[in-house]
Amino acid sequence: MTLEQDLRDRSDNTCEICANTTDLDIYSVPYSPMDGVEAHLFLCETCQNQIETPQQRDPNHWRCLNDSIWSEVPAVKVMSWRMLYRLKAEGWPQDLLDMMYLEDHELEWAKAAGDVQEKSERIIHRDSNGVILEAGDSVVLVKDLKVKGSSMVAKQGTAVRRISLDHENEKYIEGKVNGQQIVIITDYVKKT
Repeated sequence: MTLEQDLRDRSDNTCEICANTTDLDIYSVPYSPMDGVEAHLFLCETCQNQIETPQQRDPNHWRCLNDSIWSEVPAVKVMSWRMLYRLKAEGWPQDLLDMMYLEDHELEWAKAAGDVQEKSERIIHRDSNGVILEAGDSVVLVKDLKVKGSSMVAKQGTAVRRISLDHENEKYIEGKVNGQQIVIITDYVKKT
């Protein structure tokens, strides 16, 4: 079976966060200590866009977390906790956070995204021009890059969409190039 089929079976062809049945795709949960199906979710386009682009976030869409926090799937609980934490200024998410239960290893995974750090403690990622990068941004490579561990060369001008940030090193981001997830040094990208 493929990863997508495993996720379709687990989710019963619905978004694992909001239960939407359209525009579903695989979402890799950042900082997962596991691989395979345990490190991924099957999410709708709306949830993915709002997770990765804070400016598009509609707090009312996330009222669905009232149900997803009770999931038995660790990846669902982790993303539910992260979104509640990101929205806690709204008031109602704090009530759900107070009700939610995560095992110690699940809570550690949830906190690995850096949401609980004070703004002054967060690592800031900047592109080659000094522009601040955020998770979900799109960047363009400013030089050819040899991908370690493969014979692939990522060409200058290649667009990398929906980047994720390394919360331990401000010089590293991750993104897909030619369908392969790679680590990219921020000195070689420009935000689009």
